[in-house]
Amino acid sequence: MARGSLDETLNHLWLADLGFVKMNFMRICARRSEEIRRLLNGYINVVENKKIGQNEPGANLSVREVSWNILLIKQSNFRQSFLLTSHFLFLFRRLNMDFIDLRSDTVTKPTPEMREAMAEAEVGDDVYMDDPTVNQLQEKAAEMLGKEDALFVPSGTMGNLLALLVHCQRGDEVIVGDKSHIYLNEAGGMSALGGIHPRPVKNQADGTLALEDILAAIQSEDVHHTITRLICLENTQNVCGGVVLSAEYTQAVGKIARENNLSLHIDGARIFNAAAVLGISVKELVEPADSVMFCLSKGLVAPVGSMLVGTKKFINRARHLRKMLGGGMRQAGVLAAAGLISLEKMSTRLGQDHARAKSLFEGLKQVQGLRLDAGPTSSNMVYFDLLDEVKLSVDQIIEEMKKRGVLVDWAGPRRFRLVTHYWVDDAGVSKTLKAFAEVLG
Repeated sequence: MARGSLDETLNHLWLADLGFVKMNFMRICARRSEEIRRLLNGYINVVENKKIGQNEPGANLSVREVSWNILLIKQSNFRQSFLLTSHFLFLFRRLNMDFIDLRSDTVTKPTPEMREAMAEAEVGDDVYMDDPTVNQLQEKAAEMLGKEDALFVPSGTMGNLLALLVHCQRGDEVIVGDKSHIYLNEAGGMSALGGIHPRPVKNQADGTLALEDILAAIQSEDVHHTITRLICLENTQNVCGGVVLSAEYTQAVGKIARENNLSLHIDGARIFNAAAVLGISVKELVEPADSVMFCLSKGLVAPVGSMLVGTKKFINRARHLRKMLGGGMRQAGVLAAAGLISLEKMSTRLGQDHARAKSLFEGLKQVQGLRLDAGPTSSNMVYFDLLDEVKLSVDQIIEEMKKRGVLVDWAGPRRFRLVTHYWVDDAGVSKTLKAFAEVLG
């Protein structure tokens, strides 16, 4: 059946079967909780009042998906109706999702495919290491990054902290960028929980730490000094503009680490973005690193979780420390199922986010009152400052943009960061540019 006729047929099914949904859905889902029934009933009331064919974002998509869901209801299959509940709640949110959210790629919500995989996930007890879906995710992550083993953790911050705790003892020193996430935005965990001393080194404009600065920061053997154990890099480098560190640079830092008996850890929260920009595999990009953390819940769209990879010995110790920090998750396969889709599918589409960031950058150059960072951006972030001629404060601009259906966030007293992701399409970019032009015009 051709796509056009399929859409037409589904529209007819939708219009014909709405009464069926109203009369029979609650009966089929009678075992659902009162709260779920109430939410689904509210959903039906919303979509009933939608004008099919109306030219609005997501309208046709929701009609097609709901029509398919009606067919699933008719099967009266308990498992299918459980999945249907997830789809209906997702569509309820989509119908009311009027905002373009550029505050971060952490705001991404799981796709319908992820929700279905989560509902069907085979689970066990991950603390006993017998959750098959978590084990599959960890094996996949280790394979993709070329390391021996991997560990599923609740957050990137925990993943980085675990790496530091494994690599360093209390009183040891770690070389970090002065604009790195580990140094600025992880609540001082390395010091508070690990007794680890940070040695900040200036981040260059391109996100790197100058090789000579790294060498100068390595402490000599002296009873008065802390002992340098670790070098940390961040790729992509967020505060420097989402810039990408090359494989050649990473190899050079790895060489310094090996020659000085140090370890190298990469905070790769967005390492898949970096690899996509460079057109190489993540495995090649992180080859010199002893450990890498990367996030599933940013551009890879999963709802929760990050991965830590390294040697088997390193991961065994990290697993013990994860338990100490309260990160042992039991039937975590429900979350890992979404992470598998992140690695298998979402990792291959990040170039779309980068292209839209470039479109944002080019469009914002035409808006009066903005000074954009030198670019164009290479990954999924656009940074810019307000010129003195703009009299509105960042808070006022945020509020005015929200009134126009666009969510943005400040990155400094007169500075903004916009982040593209799976849920920002071309229409969202256009809407954002129009809103900024209106607010600052």
